[in-house]
Amino acid sequence: MAKDISARVDADAGLMEALRRDDPAAADQLVERYGDRVYRLAMRITGVKEDAEEAAQDALWTAARKIDMFRGESAFGSWIYRITANAAYQKLRTRRRTANEVALDDVLPSFDSDGRHFEPMDDWSNRVDEQALQGELRQVLTAAIDALPVDYRTALALHDVEGVSNPDIAETLGISLAAVKSRVHRSRLFVRKRLSEYLKSA
Repeated sequence: MAKDISARVDADAGLMEALRRDDPAAADQLVERYGDRVYRLAMRITGVKEDAEEAAQDALWTAARKIDMFRGESAFGSWIYRITANAAYQKLRTRRRTANEVALDDVLPSFDSDGRHFEPMDDWSNRVDEQALQGELRQVLTAAIDALPVDYRTALALHDVEGVSNPDIAETLGISLAAVKSRVHRSRLFVRKRLSEYLKSA
């Protein structure tokens, strides 16, 4: 079940108060609660371990030091994800678009005027449990996600990996709710297409 960041507001209240008091243990609590999550998001955005580690560290440090800037207008988790995304995007600005990143319009199925696919997608769901394919499927899945444009990869990671709700993703990334839904949907179609192509040849 997807986890709505907004539901974490009360759970994070004690942590936020500890950070505001400059409690020596608060930084450790912040890392324990959000460290893995911000690293995963940073890794999905940057695609480089060293950059992801630096972005995650920068984000957590910023959240701890600038806690007074958090006014409670959004969920605390959304605020941290926004800081993380900004730090990770900053790392990307120093590098060119990765060579394996694709343009979705070049590879997604065609749509008609009603938004339906011209070509039906293959149903390979009965094969995903085949033991022999598990390891290779994970590699194909990871490669497909990594090949997404960074804005789409970020939305997909927040939604499908971190379980963040669409409204919270929209707030985190500063985009409309419709844009979030579109990015997640198109990303899923692309990943599904890559998996389908692999399973056809397997």
